[in-house]
Amino acid sequence: MSVSFEDAVHWVRSFADVIAENKEYLTQLDSAIGDADHGINMNRGMQAVLGKLDGAPNGDIGALMKAVGMTLVSTVGGAGGPLYGTLFLQFGVATAGKADLEPADWALALEKGVEGVQMRGKAEPGDKTMVDALIPARDAFRQAVDDGESFEDALRRSAAAAEEGMKATIPWVARKGRASYLGERSAGHQDPGATSSYLLLKAAADSWGGG
Repeated sequence: MSVSFEDAVHWVRSFADVIAENKEYLTQLDSAIGDADHGINMNRGMQAVLGKLDGAPNGDIGALMKAVGMTLVSTVGGAGGPLYGTLFLQFGVATAGKADLEPADWALALEKGVEGVQMRGKAEPGDKTMVDALIPARDAFRQAVDDGESFEDALRRSAAAAEEGMKATIPWVARKGRASYLGERSAGHQDPGATSSYLLLKAAADSWGGG
């Protein structure tokens, strides 16, 4: 199995749908430890992305990812715009000129995406941010590929690891971002950025691997 350009577009559309469905939930999570706008902002960005998909260069997954990233940077408020924009821009760098993706291509995209987000946000594992979902997802996918698992199974392992990482943020005290201002009061709440990152990886598993 490989991921075609059409598959990549389907994933982006699916993520936009999932964000729209969960925008109030994400905003509710953010209201506890942030600015109460993560779901609203991400939905605005992904709806803008949907409006740009028809104009994306056909057949070039890297160009598609870069177009998504630039749109998110320009339309998503707060920290989400630069961070998710960077994630997709780095996906684009890793997949430049590719008409389809093999497992190794997606592993590299995840690796570069996480590097970009960490460089932009200066977050480390355990800081209670989106990287707490992204890093386990990256590592699980790479391990699954190294173990000889199918692309579909590797995607499912990646999404499951992202979910575990997301849930792990609940008891932690935030050390980065708006939530860090609350100190100990940030404990007991699931991080909204880790949640939307899990939804991103789950959308990939659902779109490309059958859920």
